[in-house]
Amino acid sequence: MRATHLKPDIVRLYLKPLLIGELAPGEPSQERNKNSQLVEDFQELQRTLEAMNMFKANWVFLFLHLTQILILETLAWLMVWHFGNGWLVTIFISFLLVISQGQSSFLQHDTGHLSMFTKSKWNHLMQKFLLSHLKGLSTKWWNYQHFQHHVKPNIYPKDPDINVGPLFLVGDLQPVKYGKKKIKYIDYEKQHLYFYMVGIPLLIPVYFNMKSVQLMYFQRYWDDIAWVSSFYIRYFITLGPFYGIFGTMLLIYVVKFLESPWMTYVTQMSHIPMKMSTEENRNWFSTQVLATCNVEQSFFNDWFTEHLNFQIEHHLFPTMPRHNYHKVAPLVRSLCAKHGLPYVSKPMLEAFGDIVRALKKSAALWRDAYYETGNRSSALTHT
Repeated sequence: MRATHLKPDIVRLYLKPLLIGELAPGEPSQERNKNSQLVEDFQELQRTLEAMNMFKANWVFLFLHLTQILILETLAWLMVWHFGNGWLVTIFISFLLVISQGQSSFLQHDTGHLSMFTKSKWNHLMQKFLLSHLKGLSTKWWNYQHFQHHVKPNIYPKDPDINVGPLFLVGDLQPVKYGKKKIKYIDYEKQHLYFYMVGIPLLIPVYFNMKSVQLMYFQRYWDDIAWVSSFYIRYFITLGPFYGIFGTMLLIYVVKFLESPWMTYVTQMSHIPMKMSTEENRNWFSTQVLATCNVEQSFFNDWFTEHLNFQIEHHLFPTMPRHNYHKVAPLVRSLCAKHGLPYVSKPMLEAFGDIVRALKKSAALWRDAYYETGNRSSALTHT
């Protein structure tokens, strides 16, 4: 609660009705399997970073990113208006819109974590503009999905981001579970191969849009429906006269199709290759560090991932503005070293490759469990 909200006083108001009672003086203040010294050190680190103003956003930084998005969107329309809808123009504006859409994804991620403005309501309003109006996705769906992931990263089955069956099986537990139960919706031995054909290109245009529409429709989120509708209305008004209704829809989904590999690699590289387990009731620091990894810093890596190459710092401090991650990384690394926790940081291409290697490993676990169960059943029948 403390990590994902801006105002501790408001958090306490929500927690107060849930108070059952106070612990007896001799009882521990936390679960017995948690490292009390690590918890205390992390709380001290949190106080230090607050004193250093690491949770204060640089408005110039965020304003420049928003300006970049709006300029790219406007430039794409002006090019079609001035040069027409020929193939070269269409290809060029598609790449402009891919960059704009990608940057909108990252900036809405900031506002979704309340790291842009000091008031939650302004962050929520900006998120609706960035995610719903500029990208056509539901903010309520994103928040519902994403905060479950942040609270229990790589905890099966509590983290929805790793509960991706029946299409993919990830980690060590889910593949064995499917194998022992003789579940074979798809040939999972080849999941590391069809990840390139299905997972990478279809994450945003198919999976994200389907989940977003499904939640809005069944939960009757009329405000989200209105905001998402404004995305399509804007495209039909600005590009419809040049491409028609069908052509405009095709352009929208071509852009989403091209954006999808970018988002898939950036969002999956930090979690899929890391430890996945059932609930172990670890402390916050250990839970986040063991389930995440970083990608080495460079100017390009920072821009391409919008500082999600500092995934460990982001998970530990979700409300921290991303331009401060590199400043706190040495302190986090030092705390990990003190308590013997791995602080994993790797080159970007290695991180991309680790996604596929992790899927291949999970596929092998499924195969071994699946065919071992079958061989054992055959041997018993024969006997």
